[in-house]
Amino acid sequence: MNNKKRKRLIIRSIVLLALAGAIVFTIYSGLTRETQNILKVGDDAPDFKLTDLNGNSHQLSDYKGQGVFLNFWGTWCAPCKKEMPAMGRQYEVYKNQGVQILAVNISESDLKVRSFADQYGMVFPTLIDKTKSVMQAYNVKPLPTTLLIDPEGKIAKIITGEMSEKDIQEYMESIKPN
Repeated sequence: MNNKKRKRLIIRSIVLLALAGAIVFTIYSGLTRETQNILKVGDDAPDFKLTDLNGNSHQLSDYKGQGVFLNFWGTWCAPCKKEMPAMGRQYEVYKNQGVQILAVNISESDLKVRSFADQYGMVFPTLIDKTKSVMQAYNVKPLPTTLLIDPEGKIAKIITGEMSEKDIQEYMESIKPN
């Protein structure tokens, strides 16, 4: 009988230690997540390299000297569907004035993204962040989120939510090189 009690005590102790370890890990993970660098206006835009639907590589630092309209989106996102045609029209106006659009899809299939791009006439580089590493580097939570990056590579503005065509025009004008 004494042997059974000892085994039960050992098993209970192991289970308690495992639970305590899980709780400590959860608390630690939550605290360290909160201390990640949150990007803000004036910060250097983190550099990244992604591939577009045509297989061309795009690195943010290659656009230094130009304004970059960095838009994070998803095919399921209703506001994204509404603003893509307006972004395309404004891209045609500003692309020769030193303002580029990089549309970063969050981890969807090439087929789904290509179909969406064709349907909404996306004429600007359409990139897919397959690992969500760029999304995480930019702390993107809701979609759509757009970051305006000035010609020096600094974050000029962070916009969450849907933009009107007038908004898009004003934002592109604001990051146009002198």
